[in-house]
Amino acid sequence: MKTTTQNKTRASINENTQSTVELQKVGATVIGITSLLIGSWAVACMTAGVIASGGPAALATNYIKALVG
Repeated sequence: MKTTTQNKTRASINENTQSTVELQKVGATVIGITSLLIGSWAVACMTAGVIASGGPAALATNYIKALVG
């Protein structure tokens, strides 16, 4: 009687090609610029709120009044 065995090997190749690395850099840059724009917009809104309400203390008071009702 003859016995045969079958061996299966799997080779996984994980290569970061240059294009993949460049796409990752572009994605990180886009996310950074977007978060910078959102942060700038938030600062502008808070500044406008402080100016419109008459100062930081008035802003906090008006905010609490808006929450309480």
